[in-house]
Amino acid sequence: MYGFRVANRYAKALLEYALQQNSAERVFQDMTLIHKTISANKELGHLLDSPIVKTVVKKNVLEKIFVDISPEVRRLFKLLIENRRLSILNQVAQKFIIQYDGHKNNKTAIVTTAVPLTETMRSEVLRKIESLTQNRNITLENKVDENIIGGFILRIGDIQYNASIAYKLNKLKQDFQEKLFA
Repeated sequence: MYGFRVANRYAKALLEYALQQNSAERVFQDMTLIHKTISANKELGHLLDSPIVKTVVKKNVLEKIFVDISPEVRRLFKLLIENRRLSILNQVAQKFIIQYDGHKNNKTAIVTTAVPLTETMRSEVLRKIESLTQNRNITLENKVDENIIGGFILRIGDIQYNASIAYKLNKLKQDFQEKLFA
């Protein structure tokens, strides 16, 4: 929990600095790349977390992997190294992405379905979400969970709408049990 609060502070400071430098979009791209790279490569995450690996080695690895990053992100690397917080780099990247999306009023809608969405369904769902939220900056993410049987679960920020068959069956079961034992 503590690491997330600290990561949030670094991300906020980086966003403010990037906005001052008029490079927020470039920094966003860099932080997205960093987050995806570290999340996809567990060995890199373990290397950054390891107290055994020397800081110089970690710095060299980061410089070799992330060659074309912005000066603002290089400055973040330096700051994290100086403060011995390189292990939270992925968390900082994740928090930066969230804060940047908030700044740009970008929203991510997560649609959980029993089968992957087709492109037609995807565009239809996206159009419907945009009309409901009055927001054109929506990114649609599709998660597949066969346990919901059918239907969908839509989550935008803190709001969730559950129209899955599994949910409806469960609700029907609860209603039936209440009437049976009432």
